[in-house]
Amino acid sequence: MIIERQYIIDEHNNKVAVQLDIETFEKIENVLENYGLVKMMQHSKENDPPYDLNQALAYYQTLDKAG
Repeated sequence: MIIERQYIIDEHNNKVAVQLDIETFEKIENVLENYGLVKMMQHSKENDPPYDLNQALAYYQTLDKAG
């Protein structure tokens, strides 16, 4: 995936932030969320079976997400 980005710079020409178009941001966000769901499905405590997809999704919905 090619990521088109624009840098925001300070008065000393140092990069301080990056700006992405919303479509690219949403793709990245989706990849990260899917990765997190897979990790939740794989995670298990000592005697607990791993989550299935529905359990992982249900748990994910309960998390406080940055907005």
